[in-house]
Amino acid sequence: MPLPLFEEYDPGYDCPCTGCAQQRRALARARAIPLRDGGHPAARGARRALVLATAAGVVLGGGTGGAVALANPEPVPGPVTPGSPQGARAPLHGPAHVGPGQVPPKVRQRIDRTTIINRAKVWLKAEVPYSMELYWTDGYRQDCSGYVSMAWNLGTNEWTGSLDKFATRITKDELLPGDMLLFHNPDDPNQGSHVTLFGGWVDETRTHYIAYEQTRPTTRKLATPYGYWNNATKYLPYRFNGLTGVGVPEVPAQVPGAKPVTEKPGAANPVVAKPVPVTPVPVTPVPTKPVADLPFPGAAKFGPGANNEYVTQLGRMLSARGGARFYPQGVGPQWTDSDRMATEAFQRAQGWTGEEADGLPGPQTWKLLVQKQGKDIPPAVTGAAGPSALGAPPYPGAGAFRPGASGPAVTALGRQLMKKGFGKYYTTGPGPRWDEADRRGVEAFQRAQGWRGASANGYPGPETWRRLFA
Repeated sequence: MPLPLFEEYDPGYDCPCTGCAQQRRALARARAIPLRDGGHPAARGARRALVLATAAGVVLGGGTGGAVALANPEPVPGPVTPGSPQGARAPLHGPAHVGPGQVPPKVRQRIDRTTIINRAKVWLKAEVPYSMELYWTDGYRQDCSGYVSMAWNLGTNEWTGSLDKFATRITKDELLPGDMLLFHNPDDPNQGSHVTLFGGWVDETRTHYIAYEQTRPTTRKLATPYGYWNNATKYLPYRFNGLTGVGVPEVPAQVPGAKPVTEKPGAANPVVAKPVPVTPVPVTPVPTKPVADLPFPGAAKFGPGANNEYVTQLGRMLSARGGARFYPQGVGPQWTDSDRMATEAFQRAQGWTGEEADGLPGPQTWKLLVQKQGKDIPPAVTGAAGPSALGAPPYPGAGAFRPGASGPAVTALGRQLMKKGFGKYYTTGPGPRWDEADRRGVEAFQRAQGWRGASANGYPGPETWRRLFA
């Protein structure tokens, strides 16, 4: 039986039994925002039902905590799956958001990818708790679809059954930060329906992506297998129709008097107007100044979809500072994962972490590069070949770390565990043969990442490997 390629994550979630799910829903509604403060109208009935149910429990149970049969005013939900259920379409809620009913699905304003991701990070930083009844201070519902509605700045709370009306289907290869991965289960929306924001690929293999999502217990940003942990093949990629800026094809201007594409009633083929001539847009050249005097051209010149001479100049500077290994095909004007990884490696060489080492050059990164200041990118770990995340050796596969396995990958793993402070289980130092000391060290490292259960079984998968060598 072939070994699974990915074994890092098995996200924990609350008990899925019907009784616990029903109790969680009732308690959440009991704590919902009151109507006078702009809360959801349905919450009032739920709070009243909870009070009546509690009173009935005291009577039927005789105050002894015995088993109680309660009448439920609404259908009992089935087992809860990660990231679902989610609420229905609704306007914004709260004292600052008062308005009539539903708003038709249409694009209200344009938004760029950077703004979408920055809006998503607001909830991430605030650690907004998951709820399909409560609304955050910005008026958006605190569930998965409310989160995407907020990030896209829709002005209404959509749900998984309506978000696709604001977007266009794309392919996996076309995904860029700010797009969404959507799974809507029309037969039972409360079973599995979920949506995430695409934040970029983890590495060049494109098997994992950074997902921004609203799920239990709070908003999170996590490396996630494509398209998700479960129902993976049912997650479909979409692009927001109101998107503008880098990476979005612009609609060519129509020549005055040109006829649009039309279709005759009952005709098998459309009658297409003559092609509209499009005037090529000249690329603004990099100012002819010495490299040391080049000002930062702005964040919009870099990132997914960027194609300009500044990207080429960035690649040349990074290559000269130890990042040539990230460019096996050479530098060029098209932004790629090579540019992102080389930039991140340079940023980490300066001791930066978190958002300061996101792989996108800012003013300080650019200044250090053009003025040849700061620290160079350190050499790759021995045995590394080609571009890989932060110079880590390529992941050798799960079979390299099984009882009886032996090889240089096991030795490299052990040395990294020692370097990271997880080598206390070695009595004679790490060696090429996989043993229990290796497994216990890996398990301790995985638990330090916050993983539990099958995600912390002591056997390194691709994400464990990447983090060990980061």
